[in-house]
Amino acid sequence: MGVLSPQEVPMLETTIESMNISLGNPFEIRRKNFPNEITFYGPGLKPHSTSEFSGSMKEFVSISVTGNNCALNCEHCNTKMLDNMLDLPSYDGSLFDMAKNLQEKGAKGVLISGGSNIRNQVPLLPHIDDMKRIRKELGMVIRVHPGLPDEETCEALADVGVDGVMLDIIGDQETITDVYHLDAKPSDYEAVLERLQRYKIPAIPHIVLGHYFGKMNGEWAALDMIKKVPPKILVLVILLPLTGTGMEGVVPPSMEEIGTFFETARLSLPSTPILLGCARPLGNIKIEIDKSAINAGLNGIAFPSEGIVGYAQEKGLEPSFINACCGVTW
Repeated sequence: MGVLSPQEVPMLETTIESMNISLGNPFEIRRKNFPNEITFYGPGLKPHSTSEFSGSMKEFVSISVTGNNCALNCEHCNTKMLDNMLDLPSYDGSLFDMAKNLQEKGAKGVLISGGSNIRNQVPLLPHIDDMKRIRKELGMVIRVHPGLPDEETCEALADVGVDGVMLDIIGDQETITDVYHLDAKPSDYEAVLERLQRYKIPAIPHIVLGHYFGKMNGEWAALDMIKKVPPKILVLVILLPLTGTGMEGVVPPSMEEIGTFFETARLSLPSTPILLGCARPLGNIKIEIDKSAINAGLNGIAFPSEGIVGYAQEKGLEPSFINACCGVTW
């Protein structure tokens, strides 16, 4: 190798820096691409309180447009996740009426969710006009859980101007068939990401680690799908085995598997905000998961464990707090 010219030296230094980042520490990648800040979220699904952060259930409220009814009865949920949402069918009024009432009590935003039909579609279309009024007349933030939205639903959600569409991305056929009881393919999930992009709707895909009865099956393939259509935000969650479901008693992935996936996600999407969402096992392992998320360079955590805010500060991150779903800003 010959002597480098003065013009080539800065180029080589830049190349070496890039190589160190691509091969090295995910936390350093985070530092390169984002401010030294971290956001902790308190979604309104359940009470949450530590000595460092006490969430409010009033500012961001989840609403189920189907009550606790769902045609799929997925193995990991069995409608249990709908139990903590407000039941719109039993409310004496429209979705707009409910949102207006919530705003009067201090709400700034709503998650509009519900159970799915056999095609994994939440029936949002009957409520589109109410959603438009919520946005225009009340100025509230709207997030939605649509399942696998079709063209008509995406077009309608684009007209509403939703803040984001949150959906699980499944990368393997076994999970789709055995967990969701769904007649679909992994390519259907990839098509939805492309559809949302085409309608310029902010996509907030979720990957559930251990979704196939605690095993890591299609998570890596799901990450590959998401890389092709970089989202507004990526949310990672870990299987939380719920009582009364087909996953009760299932052992979630190991800390090694979880940590490796966190790091791979950061390396794969270096400039995309990646957040640790609500669901994950409780107890001491939750603390270890939260620390692993910070070490891997994730940008935020929902329902942080005791001591995690302090841990983030020790890593040089300035904390902020929002009582809402992952990635919501007021």
